[in-house]
Amino acid sequence: MQVIGLCRFSYPAIGGFQVEHDSLEARIAYLYAQSRLEERFHLMETVALPCLRAQTDPNFTLVIVIGDSLPEVHIARLHALTADMPQVKIRALPPGPHRQVMKQVLNDARHDPDAPCLQFRHDDDDAVSVDFVERLRQTAQDCQPLIARNQTLAIDFCKGFTARFQPDGIYAAEVHRPYFVAAMGMYVAGGCKQSIMNFAHHKIARFMPSITIPDAPMFVRTLNASNDSRQKGAKEPELTRLTPEQEGAFEARFAITR
Repeated sequence: MQVIGLCRFSYPAIGGFQVEHDSLEARIAYLYAQSRLEERFHLMETVALPCLRAQTDPNFTLVIVIGDSLPEVHIARLHALTADMPQVKIRALPPGPHRQVMKQVLNDARHDPDAPCLQFRHDDDDAVSVDFVERLRQTAQDCQPLIARNQTLAIDFCKGFTARFQPDGIYAAEVHRPYFVAAMGMYVAGGCKQSIMNFAHHKIARFMPSITIPDAPMFVRTLNASNDSRQKGAKEPELTRLTPEQEGAFEARFAITR
């Protein structure tokens, strides 16, 4: 079954952000600010991509959506950063309605629209466990009787970490986040044009059956200066510095190194 991941990289969507801007030009200026892009590239390079390079099942597609107005120097940098990843497809698109554009991107990425697929979202500052794709496929296989009776099914690995990366080490807290973006996938039946972007991630269980699996940490959500979801003062868990042994386990699970 085809597995498709979707990653926005500073794409200037209309809507889709918790931080509001007065105009599209203001949003582009915010997204393309040099200091912000430096941080996003650093997180992409050290958090979001290493875990995908290390997947135990490398048979997946990752579509990275960028704006067609992203300066050429940054486009070249992104291509260089992903040059060793045959799974990556970079699409440069003009600004458009967030969900509408992303739904079309996912449907365009399907090799055969009449065949079923699995989809997931992947933020450019988060990580998933190195066995995420393998476990997503296996869970879909385990749920075949349920899948046979439904057009869509959410598969939610709801245990993970919130983390901050400091010069002196990794600070983290284990968390339980049902229906979080990271490490949640969705089965889509053949011929069905719905996608994981049809639904707000935290409301997805209202619209389809869901399987939640809390057995092992499957994601890392990073705290950083440009988290869109943290700009309104969201409360965060207390983080504790990992021991060297814990950092080793963290690296083995998520391919993250300091």
